Amino acid sequence: MSGDSLEDDLTSRTQNAPPELLSRTFFFVCAALSIATTIGLILLLTTEAAKFFTFSAPLVGVEGDTATVVEFLTGTNWQPTSGQFGVLALVSATLMVMIGSSVIALPLGVGTAIYLSEYASPRVRSILKPGLEILAGIPTVVYGFFAIIYITPMLQPFVPGLGTFNMLSACIVVGIMIIPMVASISEDAMSAVPEELRQAGYGMGATKFEVSTGVVVPSALSGIFSSFILALSRAIGETMAVTIASGSTAQFLNPFNPATYTERALPMTAAMVKLVGGDVTGGGLAYRSVFAIGITLFVITLAMNVISDYVAQRYREEY
Repeated sequence: MSGDSLEDDLTSRTQNAPPELLSRTFFFVCAALSIATTIGLILLLTTEAAKFFTFSAPLVGVEGDTATVVEFLTGTNWQPTSGQFGVLALVSATLMVMIGSSVIALPLGVGTAIYLSEYASPRVRSILKPGLEILAGIPTVVYGFFAIIYITPMLQPFVPGLGTFNMLSACIVVGIMIIPMVASISEDAMSAVPEELRQAGYGMGATKFEVSTGVVVPSALSGIFSSFILALSRAIGETMAVTIASGSTAQFLNPFNPATYTERALPMTAAMVKLVGGDVTGGGLAYRSVFAIGITLFVITLAMNVISDYVAQRYREEY
């Protein structure tokens, strides 16, 4: 018997042994359940949202009626009780959360990652990194109350007319929440950069800062960008913190105008909580709008994850 045949025979016997077969079956069931759960969620969103939409009926609020896709996607008024289902009012608030939190989390997260990867000693890193991860373990509802009890009162002396509920506090608290995700994933990407590249930079007379920002960060750029997209997806999907901090007034705001961040608004996730927790008729139009918002949010986050995977594969460095 040749060496290859003997190896194949031994491998086949090992894989078909009862303990190995049981392990393979268990892990296959776990993977199949994960896929089945994902498919089930997508089918639920699609079928329930389809009951909300039609391409011909007018956008009215009569229970049991339907709403047009075009008016849902282009409308700027969100008042389910009066039959107004313009999701742009909710999307604008969600974009405000994403933009405002990114201004805080992205630079702080990357700066933290650079320090942990390039400057911190192993002892300091062993203390700071687990401490940073604690932020990810705090319940999001606690962040919401932290925003209205501490962040908003601290901002009010500097921002005249700032109410208890506002988008600025919501953006700040969500930015704090996603810092660990940006810092951890970026730090892992930077740590994977070969030491030879750093030594080459030092050999050319570069300083520690120049090596960190000119060699390490560009080499880990695909991983850093992926951390940005994943963190922003988390910001878009955040629920309880923005529900508490941003208020419950749905209005269309310009996310690129800094003055609008002092206003109340209603992001998509908060609108879903408000609808489910309010007095809506099960199976009615307002109830079905929850699934329409859900599938809109799903498409946005899916698109961001696809972009993240494309950039990671396109600009990935092989060492």
